[in-house]
Amino acid sequence: MLALRLTRGARPAVQLRRLLVTVASAGTGFLLLCAMGYALAHPGSPADATARLVWCLPPVAATVHLAVAVARTDPGIRPRPGLAAVGLGPARLMLVSATTTALSCVLGSMLALLVFLHLRGDLTGMPFDGAATEALAAGTPLPVPGSLTLLALVPVLASAAVAFVLRPTVLGPAPDGGARRSYGRFGATGRVAARETFGSYGRFGTRGGAAGRGTGRDEPEPAEGTVAVETPAVETPAVERVPELPAPHPAPKGLPWGVAVLAAGLAVETYAAGATDDGGPALPAALPAGPTGVLAGWLLTAVGLALLAPGLTHLCGLLLQAVRPGALRLLAGRGLMEEATRIGRPLGVVCAVASAAVAMTPLPDSGSFGPLTALGAAVVTGCAVATLCTAAVEARQDRSGTTAALLRLGAPAATLRGAAALRAGALLAVFGPLTLVVAELAALPLSR
Repeated sequence: MLALRLTRGARPAVQLRRLLVTVASAGTGFLLLCAMGYALAHPGSPADATARLVWCLPPVAATVHLAVAVARTDPGIRPRPGLAAVGLGPARLMLVSATTTALSCVLGSMLALLVFLHLRGDLTGMPFDGAATEALAAGTPLPVPGSLTLLALVPVLASAAVAFVLRPTVLGPAPDGGARRSYGRFGATGRVAARETFGSYGRFGTRGGAAGRGTGRDEPEPAEGTVAVETPAVETPAVERVPELPAPHPAPKGLPWGVAVLAAGLAVETYAAGATDDGGPALPAALPAGPTGVLAGWLLTAVGLALLAPGLTHLCGLLLQAVRPGALRLLAGRGLMEEATRIGRPLGVVCAVASAAVAMTPLPDSGSFGPLTALGAAVVTGCAVATLCTAAVEARQDRSGTTAALLRLGAPAATLRGAAALRAGALLAVFGPLTLVVAELAALPLSR
């Protein structure tokens, strides 16, 4: 009930992101049901039915990735003292977020089931003059356990992934080697687990101790026979401090591995394209019906782009600050270095999808896309782009405090917009040519 109330009371932008998860879940659920329908209509071709089910895995992974990104940007599940006071700590909020994700995905699965039954003619008359009869196994009774299992696949995986990503964990040691930190009573994450004793509290003059009372300094005690004269504390006017840019995170360590996996994927694809067909899982209609090695090469290429993108994003931020940077380049570079992991991974997935689309464009059979192939491509592409936009929204939420402080200190809004545009331009200048180069190298073996 609480998850329903939080879902209903969210802002329109949050509702739009949840609607995207619902649409992606509906498309993926429809693809899974179509794979089951093909298996029912062709009981003598188990290999083809298995291949269609395997090709549903990329849309499933893309939908789960989008659901996790949307859950991370949901402002309703952030720990706050007001919610923690009534028992809604980080663990309960994690459960609420997982339940909200499951509700969005279940709604999409129900929509997929309604469309599937309508196209089969189970609800009304047969639409499209029975054109989808063979693919959807019209006239054959649907197995209820199998249908429910396929429809529950996306909600279960998405909610489990959200619960794993948002699980409350004890934070690691401080960067300076101090004590470990853990969640506080009201859901805060800044409380030190090792408490200070009363002796150290007063001995070092931190707050009103016997030594250095009210001064914050360690002063010697007066000798015997002397009179201690307390000087009145002088109040200093409160001056707003200039917000310090946080130190950038260390560079991600996946850049060498990403380059190696990308090179291995291109090499495997080039070698497999010249081999004979090994009877492996068939590719979709628009792709060449080659051996399984071509598919393995494409998967390795996509994984390599996803691995090297965070390191490449960090390198872009480092290059923006090179050679005596000004305020604009410093803001843009530090922002990219801070958000390298958060922005880089979805950006690498988008580059992989774009390179695959560019590589398939010049193929002679590129016009033979079937409706299910087009639906799967639309789900994967839409989820990749939506995940990248959602990650950008999350990064903007994280730096909202620094942005507000800079505006209070008189920083022009045009400078902040210029820094954002500079970050986007730097990423486009690096990842755009990289996508085209990878697409050209991937298309060379396929055009033989």
